[in-house]
Amino acid sequence: MTASLTTSSPTTNTPTTQSLTADLARRIVASDPLADAEAVQAARVALVDFLACAIAGATDPALAILLDTLGGVGAGDATLIGRAARADVFTAALANGHAGHALDYDDVHASVRGHPGTVIFPALLAAAEDSGASALDLLAAHIVGLETMARLGLALGSRHYEIGFHATATLGSIGAAAAVARLLRLDAGQIAVALGLAATQSSGLRLQFGYDAKPWHAGFAAKAGLTAARLAARGFGGAPDAFDGPISVFSAFGAGAAQPDLATRGWGEPWQIVTPGLILKEFPCCTAAHCAAEAVLGLRADHAIDPDRIAAITASFPPGGDAALVVRRPTNGVEGRFSVEYVIASALVHGDLGVTTFADRPIPPAVQALLNRVERHHDPDAPRMSNDPATRFTDVTIRFTDGSSLSRRVNRIRGAQDLDAKFQDATNRDPRFADVPARVFAMTTRDDLRGLTAALGQPVS
Repeated sequence: MTASLTTSSPTTNTPTTQSLTADLARRIVASDPLADAEAVQAARVALVDFLACAIAGATDPALAILLDTLGGVGAGDATLIGRAARADVFTAALANGHAGHALDYDDVHASVRGHPGTVIFPALLAAAEDSGASALDLLAAHIVGLETMARLGLALGSRHYEIGFHATATLGSIGAAAAVARLLRLDAGQIAVALGLAATQSSGLRLQFGYDAKPWHAGFAAKAGLTAARLAARGFGGAPDAFDGPISVFSAFGAGAAQPDLATRGWGEPWQIVTPGLILKEFPCCTAAHCAAEAVLGLRADHAIDPDRIAAITASFPPGGDAALVVRRPTNGVEGRFSVEYVIASALVHGDLGVTTFADRPIPPAVQALLNRVERHHDPDAPRMSNDPATRFTDVTIRFTDGSSLSRRVNRIRGAQDLDAKFQDATNRDPRFADVPARVFAMTTRDDLRGLTAALGQPVS
C-alpha cells in the first residue's frame, strides 16, 4: 500500500518548487502511515524487538555510571525501562536509548546503515507518556521517523559512514525529531525548524565502537531529537532550511557523495519499514559480523569440525564491508562484539553466539588461540559495501592441518527467526515482562500505551 496524504497537498512524488526541507516537513506532517497495515505491523514488531533489547540492557554498568553522573533520576514521571525509578523525559529518552543499544542486539536498517529503533522509540515513549498520545499515534510517528532517517541515509550516501560518522547517532537525532514532531502534531513550519535543531546536535563517531560511548550515542541522539521537537513546539528559533543551500546537512556530512533528492523521492511508496525493512538481529554483536557468523555456524552444523585441527581461517568482505569491525584482537567479550575474529572463533568453539558470549569477561583460552588464526581480506573485484544490501557478503574458508578446507559464502543476513524466543531470552524469561509482546501487538489507545509503560517500569532482577 502506498503512502497517502491527509491534506490536499500534491501527491507524494510530484516535483515541487519548494525547498527540500519544506517538502520533507510537509511529508512528515501529512502522510498517513496508519493506512498501511503492513507498516503498522512492522512497527509493532520493531517495538517488541527494541523492548527486548532495552530490558536486557537496563543493567548495563555504563548506564548506571551515566545516570549517576548526569542526575535526573527521581526528578520526573517518565518511565525508565527495567527500573523502578522514574526520571524527567529527557533523561528517560537518553537512558532508554542507551539501554536499547547496550548489547548491540537491536534492529538494523540498510538505508540508515545503523539502528533506528533504539533512537526513535525512546524519544517517542518519553514524549507520548508526557503528552498523553495514543498507541496508534506512537506507531504512526515511528513509521514516519524511520522513513525520515532512512531516506536521509540514502541521500547522504555511503561516504558519511566511511569517513567515520556513526549514522545511528547523526541520522538518529533527525529521525527522532521527525517522529516526536509528528507525535506532537507540529505544523510543517515548526517541523522544518525541529529538523534543523536536531541536525545541529548530530554527532557520533565510529571510533567509539567497542566502548561504553557507542550505546551512549543512541541515548544522546534520542534526547537530541526530543529536545529539538519540544523546542520547536515552543517557538525556539532555528534555521528552517537545514537540507538546502551550500552549507546544508548534505554538504557538511555527505563528503561529496550526497544525492539530496533521495530524501523525498519515493517517500512512503513503500514505507522503508516495509521495504527494505528491518533486520532483527539473531546475535548480540555488530551486524557486519553476522554473515560470517551464519557461515561458520552452518559449516559447524554440517561437518564435524575439531578446532584443534584448524590451521587458518580467512574471512573475505567487499571493500568497506568490515568497516565497523574495528577490533581485531579483543581482550573481552564486549570488544568481541566488533571483532569478526572473535565471532568466528567463538562460533566454532561453542556452537552458538548468545548474550553471555559478549559479556564483559576475559576471552576463554580456546577462543583466544583460535581467533589468532583468523585473517580477514577484501575482495578487490566486488562492489564496495554501501547502503545497498546487495553489496553485503562474507566468504569464510577454514583450512585444516591435513590440507583440506571448507568454505561458505553468506550474502544476506537471515536475522532473528523467532521474535518471541528472542524476547524471552533477552528478558531472562522474567514473568513480569512476559505479557509485553501481547500488549504491543494489541495496543491502540492512550490507556493501552499507559499500561505498556507501567509494565516496563519494573526493575530487572
